[in-house]
Amino acid sequence: MKIRNYIIQSILLLFSCAQVFAQAETSQISSRPGAFSRLGFGARGISLGNAMAATNTGNLVSYYNPALASFQEDIFIGTGYSFLSLDRSMNFLNVTKKFEFGKKPGSNSKPRSVAGLSFGIINSGVSEIEERDNQGTKSGSLSTSENLIYLGLSNKFSEKFSLGVSFKFYYYSLYEDISTTGFGMDLGAIYSFSDNLKFAIVLRDVNSKYRWDTTELYGQSGNTYEEKFPLSKVFAASYFYEEYKLSGSVEWESSNAGTSYLRMGLEAELNEFFILRGGFDRLDISNSDTPIRPSAGFAFNYSLGGIKTVFEYAFSIEPYSSFDKHIIGLGVLL
Repeated sequence: MKIRNYIIQSILLLFSCAQVFAQAETSQISSRPGAFSRLGFGARGISLGNAMAATNTGNLVSYYNPALASFQEDIFIGTGYSFLSLDRSMNFLNVTKKFEFGKKPGSNSKPRSVAGLSFGIINSGVSEIEERDNQGTKSGSLSTSENLIYLGLSNKFSEKFSLGVSFKFYYYSLYEDISTTGFGMDLGAIYSFSDNLKFAIVLRDVNSKYRWDTTELYGQSGNTYEEKFPLSKVFAASYFYEEYKLSGSVEWESSNAGTSYLRMGLEAELNEFFILRGGFDRLDISNSDTPIRPSAGFAFNYSLGGIKTVFEYAFSIEPYSSFDKHIIGLGVLL
């Protein structure tokens, strides 16, 4: 009997130790505000592992780097819808346009200056949250909504160098009378070392924060406090292999929340209609317990009534979800 008890206790102790050592190290950034705004933007960006800060070709958005808007060849209007688990939703809208000043219509002369404007919205939320009273009885359902609206402006100071800034407005509706707003900005630059090789640097969420006030709901028991968004620094590079119509991008991001992410993306233009994409996001150099997020996708370009149209799809693994992320996008070029 003593031997059997000893064996049982040893087995329980062994499993207890395994539980302790198997516990993954959590990242500080997971509990910081604005998590929805760090998941990426649209099917193209997410399928490329969100390594888009130095990619200045194709359809562009200021979300990744505000300096990119001045490289958009046509007016791009893009939308995106995500299929997510756990009653979550995420939707995207973007308009990007380049402006050329000092260029005569119909001439081949270079413009005196080139600027860009990009406007975008990310809408995110969770629905069908069960509301229960103190006895555990269901009394209704709740939903939350978190939104980002940005306006990006950029200017080409030369053929090789562009600077940009994005002004960001956040709105978070959490529960009944509890909501908050926040303002911040992104700063970005991109440098063309050659026709094929680009470098970029981005500062994200400069001075972004939420200010909460719960006194309307809880009266004297409520309080006010601020939550600051993590400040991120991004260093990126991209290269275009013209012979194979293959572009690759890589970027490293660090934040004051203790994260150091590596991202990579690869895009292959098979013909004028079809593009294949793949990449990975959040290879956390500072925390090996953070699961990597591989992604893949494609784009199909076609003309509809004389209007250039693009249909996009992206797939991304979500490690802590019941099923993975699927994003579809539809864009037009005018």
